[in-house]
Amino acid sequence: MVHVRFEGRSYDVTENQLNLTAGLSDAQLKERLAQHFDISVNRFCHYVVDKRPSGDTIVRPEAVYG
Repeated sequence: MVHVRFEGRSYDVTENQLNLTAGLSDAQLKERLAQHFDISVNRFCHYVVDKRPSGDTIVRPEAVYG
């Protein structure tokens, strides 16, 4: 499962919906998400890909402190 926090909303997208394969880079994942949301991949340029030990992936905006 890929959990996406995008523009203040949370989405759960399956690997099948994104046609993900093993070994996909973070940049490729962001490209697939951009296609899924029908937006420019540049909208994900400041997003972080966090791969969890459970196998899930979280894609979220970078945290900015201060």
